[in-house]
Amino acid sequence: MAAPLGSGDDGIFEQLRRKQGAKVLEEKARAAEAEELARAEKAQRRLGDLISSNSTLPCTISNIHIIGAKHTRPGFLRGIFDPILSANQDHPYTLAEAINEVSRGVSKLHKLDIYQQPIPLSITRPDPTNSSSTPTDIDIYLNLREKSRILLKTGTDVGNAEGSAYVNALGRNVFGGGETVNLNAALGTRTRSAYQASFDTPVLSNPDLRWESGGLASSTQKPFASHEEVLKGGWTKLKWAPEGGGAHEFAYNGVWRQVTSLAGGASPTIRADAGDSVKSSISHVWARDQRDNPLLPTRGLFRKTLLELAGWGPLQGDVAFAKAEVEAQSALPVPIPGVQGETGVSFTTGLRAGLLYPLPLGLESESKPSRINDRFQLGGPTDVRGFRLSGLGPHDGSDAVGGDLYAAGSANLLFPLPRVGIDRPFRLQAFVNGGRLLALKRSSGKGNDSENVKQAAVSTVSELGNGLPSISAGLGLIYALPMARVELNFSLPLVLRKGEEGRKGLSFGIGINML
Repeated sequence: MAAPLGSGDDGIFEQLRRKQGAKVLEEKARAAEAEELARAEKAQRRLGDLISSNSTLPCTISNIHIIGAKHTRPGFLRGIFDPILSANQDHPYTLAEAINEVSRGVSKLHKLDIYQQPIPLSITRPDPTNSSSTPTDIDIYLNLREKSRILLKTGTDVGNAEGSAYVNALGRNVFGGGETVNLNAALGTRTRSAYQASFDTPVLSNPDLRWESGGLASSTQKPFASHEEVLKGGWTKLKWAPEGGGAHEFAYNGVWRQVTSLAGGASPTIRADAGDSVKSSISHVWARDQRDNPLLPTRGLFRKTLLELAGWGPLQGDVAFAKAEVEAQSALPVPIPGVQGETGVSFTTGLRAGLLYPLPLGLESESKPSRINDRFQLGGPTDVRGFRLSGLGPHDGSDAVGGDLYAAGSANLLFPLPRVGIDRPFRLQAFVNGGRLLALKRSSGKGNDSENVKQAAVSTVSELGNGLPSISAGLGLIYALPMARVELNFSLPLVLRKGEEGRKGLSFGIGINML
């Protein structure tokens, strides 16, 4: 016999009714959003028809009316659109030129990332009762919808032999001028703790010219070198992106570093670098990405350079060096005979290289050897696959102590999975990669310090091409997340130098720029 319905069952039905009501409201909101988007697209089509049929007509922009910018300073928006109005007074635009200029201003609003996209644009005639208006005058209306000013996000990350949980708080348009405040806290298996706060603002209402300042505190275990690194410091940087010229970043960094919590079997090299040091440096980064997709590229070119100067002259600190790094990646589509259009098959090549050059500290005449904090590490699932994390280069016992000069390259063939469309973010890959990491071997003899360092650098660069680099090959599966690339690879080391650590078998990696 069926049991009678009781008050508990009424509660269940009430929950079902609430869920159903919430679902209906969600569907209505989705439908309203789709309808609004359709109206915006229809308005854009009408605007396009108007421009195409009247593109050469002279016109003068009388006013640009901005609606919906509740939390944005009027002066900040005038910095974007007043130049359009003032240039318009010197000589009338054609209608096509007027819309093009306003669209460039709208593009700047998009880059600020504080308004919903797309931003609807409409054109009207000024009020005919206004005695100052002329027959060629037009008014432009922009309807803005501000994004949420506060965004809180939590989640977990897994990758590079590490798992972590994080909390991120983002404040948009904090003072009404496109400013951003970003707070981040993370706890992980290797990065025990990491806290970071930054403030970013456009300069002169230009989203392509930004100033950023921030601070960090972190504690990271480095088992490949038997220690833990603690960092505390801050930075300030100026970022700009000229049209067609890539993105530039000029920065000052001041960081206190501590090599601590040494393992019982830590090598003499690690023990010698234990303790505190302060890095005071200026740096410049330039990057230009012309790939069609930064995570799964089929065509295009990516280039990046980094120059850093630490401790030299007035910079002070405890370490002094010049560091240079270059990175490049190219991608080409691979045609398949008998297949029309895009095949999803691509061939990519990558190259990375770097040099750390010791300098005298401050006004001293003698330079010191580099420290474990500053030297390069090479090997692992995000650069030279088929080797353990930091498995390439100089070792002292089981510790990877890093190097002052490195070069690494790869060749990858990517192709779609069978029965999976090329528009899906999955690929199979076959790869060959390799690299070398060397320490700067300075002469112990007496003489001019700068000449000794120069000779050591020249001989180390020559050694880079002496014999085969460490090489591995393999097959793998790639999945492109919205912000990162995940790889599961089977690798086989083919060339392994003495003291280095290869890794035969499966490895998992996640990163943004994979070699």
